[in-house]
Amino acid sequence: MFVEISHISKYFAGRFVLSDISLNVARYETVSILGKSGCGKSTLLKIIAGIEKPNEGSILINGSNISNQYPHERNIVYLFQEALLFPNLNVFENIAFGLRIKKIEKTIINQKVSLMIEHLGLTDHSKKMPNQLSGGQKQRVSFGRALIINPPLILLDEPFSNLDTETRGQMQDLYKKVAMDFHITALFVTHDIKEALLMGDRMTYLQDGKLKIYNSKQDFINDEITGAKKEISFWNNI
Repeated sequence: MFVEISHISKYFAGRFVLSDISLNVARYETVSILGKSGCGKSTLLKIIAGIEKPNEGSILINGSNISNQYPHERNIVYLFQEALLFPNLNVFENIAFGLRIKKIEKTIINQKVSLMIEHLGLTDHSKKMPNQLSGGQKQRVSFGRALIINPPLILLDEPFSNLDTETRGQMQDLYKKVAMDFHITALFVTHDIKEALLMGDRMTYLQDGKLKIYNSKQDFINDEITGAKKEISFWNNI
């Protein structure tokens, strides 16, 4: 497996937030992590990113143990609900930022960023500043900035939850497209059942510090604890 998360535990003030969590992720796979607010989803992502330290457990990417590496050494991208763009840089420069830090040749930067902007449907917005963009456009720029450095793993922490319904649907469609085009390996955290099913190649459910992994989406839907069957029944009966 490309990503191996083994026996991760985290507790605060003697209370377990995450308890003995293990999860393997294949290369180019998106795994959805569904759970209610406050169940520890973000804590798990922060541990993988190196922002939080686990009390127990290890994380391997492509066979290398990254458990003791600093966040900047892991080369993992963490995408939040907010796009967190650099307000003083335009769209092109926001996306180019990671390549410039790596001192990539200017011609190559121009080629890569221009292609990324085209993929994200931002060709008419490349010179705009973040305050001139809509919420969905900002998230597209955030995706572009993440993808351009070709990270081994992307962590998505409810990235579309602040968007309106129509824009959220557009971003979900865009994610599926770029995940295929750019061979993304990702963990997608959400509390929305429909989004979890749409985004994930595989499904998991986090509850009471324990992560349940499903063999298929149908198994996930049939499990009463996820609430998926009730939600599907509700929409079918309208």
